[in-house]
Amino acid sequence: MIDLHTHTFFSDGELVPAELVRRAAVAGYTGLAITDHADHSNIEFLLSKLVGVVDEIGAANNMQVLAGVELTHVAPHMIADATKLARDNGAEIIVVHGETIVEPVIEGTNRAAIEAGVDVLSHPGLISAEDVQLAAEKGVYLELTTRKGHSLTNGHVIKLAIKYGAKLVIDNDAHAPGDLVSPELSHKIALGAGLTEEQIAQARQNSVDIVAKAKGRK
Repeated sequence: MIDLHTHTFFSDGELVPAELVRRAAVAGYTGLAITDHADHSNIEFLLSKLVGVVDEIGAANNMQVLAGVELTHVAPHMIADATKLARDNGAEIIVVHGETIVEPVIEGTNRAAIEAGVDVLSHPGLISAEDVQLAAEKGVYLELTTRKGHSLTNGHVIKLAIKYGAKLVIDNDAHAPGDLVSPELSHKIALGAGLTEEQIAQARQNSVDIVAKAKGRK
């Protein structure tokens, strides 16, 4: 299992990157993206701490680890520029903190993230049909999450993604050791949200594809 959305103590997580990766490996994960909360104030700082280090940490734990960011509460008109800044500073994956119903995310964030061509739109809340269609067209992956609160709209995201052909990934949004749910529990959460076994397998493969593409860029 691969988790493309995690946090360390560089933002609001509890663990240093090495411990996060180690705990994920022991929990049965094969890949991980470290995506601390970011805006223009800290993108360069975060990536300077991860780029060039994640491969070594991953190799020590027999895992693929990506250096990335989660653009969080960035104003929609600034997302494209923040995305470019992150790419220019070596981000292997860019996630955007979508319009979850449990936080005051600015309306239009989902659309701006998709238009910017980020990799994953996390917990996109009550995303519109038009935005899901655009995500499908632009190859932006929509996230299903195991995280409390954000997961309340998983069913809505699945329904529209299936209807319009958008690709899905399944992540934890892990901030602490207990957020690294087991592969078995993650599977059950996906089933409970409405995915079939075949669709879960495809979402897992999508994560594998993202990692392969990211590492292929290097």
